[in-house]
Formats: sequence, structure tokens, C-alpha cells
Amino acid sequence: MNAGLCSTNYSSRSPWLSILIPIYNVAPYLHDCLHSIASQASATIEIIALDDCSTDNSLEILRTFCASSPVPIQILQHPHNRGLSAARNTLLDNARGEYIWFIDSDDMLALEAIQSLQTLIHTYPADLILCDYSVLHSAERLKHRLRDESHIHTFPKSDTTLMTDSIKLFEGIFQKRKLHIWSKISRRSLWSTDLRFPEGRVMEDIVVTPRLCLRVKNYVHASEPWVIYRQRPGSILSTPSQKKIDDMAIACSGILDLWLKEHPQLTEDARFRFAHFCVRTHIFVRRESRELAPAQRGDINTYRQHFHTHVQWNKARVCWEYIRRGWLWKLRRFLMDY
Repeated sequence: MNAGLCSTNYSSRSPWLSILIPIYNVAPYLHDCLHSIASQASATIEIIALDDCSTDNSLEILRTFCASSPVPIQILQHPHNRGLSAARNTLLDNARGEYIWFIDSDDMLALEAIQSLQTLIHTYPADLILCDYSVLHSAERLKHRLRDESHIHTFPKSDTTLMTDSIKLFEGIFQKRKLHIWSKISRRSLWSTDLRFPEGRVMEDIVVTPRLCLRVKNYVHASEPWVIYRQRPGSILSTPSQKKIDDMAIACSGILDLWLKEHPQLTEDARFRFAHFCVRTHIFVRRESRELAPAQRGDINTYRQHFHTHVQWNKARVCWEYIRRGWLWKLRRFLMDY
């Protein structure tokens, strides 16, 4: 792995925040991402960008930006493409900040996001900060305006205060279904060597975020859109493959076991939120699988087995949980794609 600094005044002091940017073939969007961060950064944070052997001119754009950046940016390179998980793991291994914030290289930080985070941490020095986001479309349509995608909540609405209820954290992240790591700012101390992104798999955030949250002692929800998420073609699942679908099918593996081991008092509502998340994942897997040629499709019984192993409820119990909440339309969707 090659490494370098694009500024000689890079501070040797431990920064309060590490912003970590994995980069791969994002040339049209990279400058906007870097500018949104560097324009509000200071010498008390570190910015590390890793190019995962891009085949476009992303690395050239990164180096050009660094040459005139108002703040230093550390550049890392993989000698060959290893994927998003490996890129994030390398960034983690090189980070020095008290807090970690992953930013995808096609997204942006909202104005004053870093200052807002710092102010919040001074008031509530939490292990985890959950922030909201807005969605940027290349061509906004009426349905996007009707959804009000200018502010997407990643956690149930609550007062901005320090929270310590781990079960509510579990329930909340699955209720909102926003498990992406870029909306979670966390203490670096939570990322011990046994917590890393699974290399060679997609849906890595579903694997990692619940395990990260399991280590959290206190947390706070910043009900402000600090990240601008760019919705664009060419996402990981825009071209389904059997490998991607299989990764999705096992993404929730082991989560409930880990949480029940640490929190055997996990409430029925919390378990239902997780089960409903798994139902939606199972439906997605089934529908995406149908897009493949029959010879390429995975075994439906295997997908069902994965689902029931994850939720630890049989089909009748899942149906009953929907019925007793009056979620009949969602029950119908589950039965149609079971």
C-alpha cells in the first residue's frame, strides 16, 4: 500500500475526528465530495482518502485537489482493487482521530456539518452520534419532492440528548432501516481489531453497524441532515448477480444471537423491528433473484432457511406479529414473496 501526504504542515497531534473517504471510479463526483469536506475542516481533524486502484482519473483528481487544498489530506492507495470493505478497513487501520466518520466519495457533507458535530460532542460526548441526511438526485422527479427527501431521518424522532438504552438503539436503527455507516459517527476505540468490514461481500453495513452499536454505551441522535447522499445509477445492486443476492440473503446472520447474548431482555417490539427488516430483505432477495436467468437463481428454500435462522421465529409467528399490529398489507407482501 502506498501512502502520502499532500501537505507538509500535517499535524502530528491526535485529531478529534478522522474523516475517511474510500475512492473507486467516482471521477464525476469526487471534487464535490472533497470540497464539501475541506472547505469546513480545520487542523484539528484529519482527512484520509484511499484510492482502491481506480480505473478512471479519480486518483488524478484527488492529487490535484490536494495540491491546493486549504487543509492537508492524506492519500493512501491499494496496489490492486480490493473492494469497499477492504478500503474502509485500511482507512480504519490508519486513522488516529478520537472519532471516526466514513464518507462515501460520491456523497457530500452539508454546510457546517463538522462544526455541528463538534458542538454536539462537546455537549454530549457520546460513543455514537447518528445523523440524518438529504438525497440529491441527478434529475428530481415529483415523487422525490412528495417524499420530502431534503431530510431523511435515520432514527426515530427524539430530543437531542444523551441516551443509554441499548435496546432502544437496536429497535431504532431497524425501525428506520438506515444502517449505512456514513450516518454513524463513532469513537475509534469501539473499532477494535475484531470489528472490521467483511471483505469480498456487499451489504457490509448491515453486517457491521449492528455489531458496532452493540459496543455503544451511550449515543445521541442529531436530527439534522449532515450528509448529502447522491442517488445515482451504477450502485452496487443496480446490476444484480447471484453473488450479490446471496450476500444480501446472509447479511443479517448472527445479529440477533449477538444481541440476545448481551441483552437477553430484548423486547418483543425490538425483535419485531428486526424481523420486519429481515422480511424486507428477504422480499428484496426473492425479487432480485427473479431478475436472473432460471439457471442462475439461488435456491428458494435456502433463502427461507436463512430468513428463519436470522429472525428465530417460524412463519406462523411472523404472520401473527403482523396481524396483532394491524400490518395486514405488509403481511400480504410477506406471504406473496415468502
